[in-house]
Amino acid sequence: MGEVSFGRVAVLGAGTMGQGIAQVCASSGARVALQDVSPEALARARSAVEAGLARLVAKAKLSAQAREEALERLVTVTSLEAAVEGADAVVEAVPESMDLKRKVFQAVDLAAPEGCLLGSNTSSLSVTELAGALRDPSRLVGLHFFNPVPVMELLEIVRGIRTTDHTTLRARTFAHFLGKTSIEVRDYPGFATSRLGVLLGAEAIRMLESGVASAEDIDRAMELGYRHPMGPLRLTDLVGLDVRLSILEHLHRELGEQFRPPALLRQMVRAGKLGKKTGEGFYRWP
Repeated sequence: MGEVSFGRVAVLGAGTMGQGIAQVCASSGARVALQDVSPEALARARSAVEAGLARLVAKAKLSAQAREEALERLVTVTSLEAAVEGADAVVEAVPESMDLKRKVFQAVDLAAPEGCLLGSNTSSLSVTELAGALRDPSRLVGLHFFNPVPVMELLEIVRGIRTTDHTTLRARTFAHFLGKTSIEVRDYPGFATSRLGVLLGAEAIRMLESGVASAEDIDRAMELGYRHPMGPLRLTDLVGLDVRLSILEHLHRELGEQFRPPALLRQMVRAGKLGKKTGEGFYRWP
């Protein structure tokens, strides 16, 4: 594992992404404070991390002792100020809302140590605009993780207009510490991954809507024909249909008609069929 260069990490938001980020940070040797305003969300997150680490033990990818040590390094708190105290890095992973994320970073700006790395796990929002919530915007960088975080190797580092070389280098060091491979992209709507990923997903939904093929066969076409590890519809279920809809709406406003959300996606979100987290999306999830 080597020397721990990020001994304390705060993860803000205990949803699917926050859970995964917290698990990876704790497994990498950092003491992790996972924060959320909801005690129920924190309890679910703790259980999810325990289950995730147990799966790694079952697959012989982690020792039982390493699992116990990782869990000992993870604490859950409802106080943002307590979470960020003494942190070497703060990763914000709250829902994809500019207003909410800016409000979180205003609080972080007042409570976090001056020299700590500040990262947002946004998948589409402007890092430059988010950084405007800070007294020193040069401290913020986009840290776009991918779901499921413990499995996915990529970490997309998004450099805002005022992000410094020093901040970007620290973000790359953080990625390496977590065992991730990083790419660096400019702060442009959709970055590199979301822009390509949601476009493919939206077209797959339109194909399903038009009766071109079943969800299973559309996904199988990409898995077997293009060696994608997971088809676009199953991936949309995993990410969350509401999350995909929000990203498409944002990119539609910013980039144009090719990102207009499919009607079927809107209908399913209205019906509460959000994918794996609700038990039903394009697939049923027991």
